[in-house]
Amino acid sequence: MLVAMTWLPWVIGIGAIVLVVLYVISIYNGLVHRQTEAENAWSQIDVQLKRRHDLIPNLVETVKGYAAHEKETLERVIQARNAAVNARGVAQLAEAENALTAALRQLMVVVEAYPDLKANENFRGLQEELTSTENRISFARQHYNDVVAQYNIALRRFPSNIIAGMFRFPPYDFFQLDAQEVAQVRQAPKVQF
Repeated sequence: MLVAMTWLPWVIGIGAIVLVVLYVISIYNGLVHRQTEAENAWSQIDVQLKRRHDLIPNLVETVKGYAAHEKETLERVIQARNAAVNARGVAQLAEAENALTAALRQLMVVVEAYPDLKANENFRGLQEELTSTENRISFARQHYNDVVAQYNIALRRFPSNIIAGMFRFPPYDFFQLDAQEVAQVRQAPKVQF
């Protein structure tokens, strides 16, 4: 009986250490899971942005045939596309994509002046595909930001913040709209009769 009592503190101590190690492993694996989800969500945005980038040259070529004197607008779209393709990191890419969105808006304003172009079947198909891609980008951006928020919250919560610091889990940036785009989204539509 006396021998069993001397082992009891050791068993309790080892059991406590095992529980702490299992808890640390559980937190670490949870952080890895959230980080992987964020990386996957980013790759989904990347796929949609590549699709968008691939559509733009075809769209510009179609518009060129009808609106040759709109060269400046077309060049801005191509420059914005090239900047977006070459952007690195979430912040730089978000800025480049916002500039590309603005350039595409200008292009669509130019298109309004050419009824024959708007009626062109090739152009309409490209425009529909671009609209569909923009919607996919929007959904992918929302999903990415949701996943990043969950990941960043996990990094800041106690005790996972200790484990995240020990293993150097970096926080991720959100894919954000620029201030002008946010203002346009929040602005109520103007209705005139």
